[in-house]
Amino acid sequence: MAVMHTNHPQESSTESSTEAKAETLIRATGARLTQPRIRVLSFLLAQQRALTHHDVLAALPGDKLDAVTLYRVLEWLVEQGIAHRIEGADHVWRFSANPAEGAHGSHGHAHFHCTRCAAVTCMSGMPLPARMKLPEGFISEEVSLLIKGTCPQCADDGAPR
Repeated sequence: MAVMHTNHPQESSTESSTEAKAETLIRATGARLTQPRIRVLSFLLAQQRALTHHDVLAALPGDKLDAVTLYRVLEWLVEQGIAHRIEGADHVWRFSANPAEGAHGSHGHAHFHCTRCAAVTCMSGMPLPARMKLPEGFISEEVSLLIKGTCPQCADDGAPR
């Protein structure tokens, strides 16, 4: 997935805003504020879609992080509840920030997986039920909903499937 970056003056203001938001979210966990954590969370906050580890690695601005460090930072962000991990229909994990939920929040919403471009988008306006009535003996640990179809960009392209 291509992630575009341009050097417009307006973006530098947005960049510092997402960095400040990232710092606030990380500080709220009580953990150390590290540059890799700030960089990765700032980057995720600026994205409109969930990204794979490789997408983040390829598009993260600044000095390149090594793949293991990036993976550890992403896992840490998920453990803290300030990012979440979504398994796409292709069984590849994608990561997205949880700015509204904050530390130890949940990502109780549906996700949309485009079958043409493989983009996964959080459907924040589609909350999932916190509890579901299950048959006796079944215990729910997590509810997830993945909707498959065509995203607006691919639909606009009119490309055949």
